Amino acid sequence: MWYYLFKYVFLGPLLRVLGRPRIEGLENIPDDGPAILASNHLAVMDSFFLPLMVHRRIYFLAKSEYFTGSGLKGGFQRWFFTAVGQIPIDRSGAEAAAGALGAARRQLDKGELMGMYPEGTRSPDGRLYKGKTGLARIALDAGVPVIPVAMINTHKLNPPGSILPRPAKIVVRVGKPLDFSRYDGLQGNRFIERAITDEIMYNLMELSGQQYVDIYAASLKNAPAQSGSSPDGGGDRGSTPAAA
Repeated sequence: MWYYLFKYVFLGPLLRVLGRPRIEGLENIPDDGPAILASNHLAVMDSFFLPLMVHRRIYFLAKSEYFTGSGLKGGFQRWFFTAVGQIPIDRSGAEAAAGALGAARRQLDKGELMGMYPEGTRSPDGRLYKGKTGLARIALDAGVPVIPVAMINTHKLNPPGSILPRPAKIVVRVGKPLDFSRYDGLQGNRFIERAITDEIMYNLMELSGQQYVDIYAASLKNAPAQSGSSPDGGGDRGSTPAAA
């Protein structure tokens, strides 16, 4: 109930005024049945505008820190993210990652839509970064299509570190579903998972118009600042994802 109240009553109308959002390719999202929406990730607001523009309910995997805060703020945050369909995941190790994959699989088995960010974290500079293979593993295991989604201008409405949103024109661009059934039976093959991930990232690059950088965004965020170094820690390795 809270999900739809936030979408249509409490937050949705305000977001429509601030972002003047429109969606392209909505017909590419099925009216029923499981699928993964694989989106680029520019801002926290991605997880608000995508559900706002899609009729069906979308579930997201969210970092567990959103659910472990203390005090009044922590309690409200935990309630809010639970109410809007966020599923907490622990990103601290391999066992935690397996738990995240299991949580996503359970939602897909129920016929739901899962929203996932293959980059694993928000882009630090508006470019598109190398995708992690967990999404491909889930898609193969569950046997569901992957639908690429490009979020446009959410980082202008919600710049990193900002508190108050700034008016911007948001576009949600949905691509055609990607069918990976040709890889049935090859679950666990890391080369196949990398090939699938790179195909997804290529489609996101085409949809979003972002420059692609063949390194993980998290590695750039965690790297110590070096005077005179290039912003991508090694440079753009071409305009298309290269298989790792």
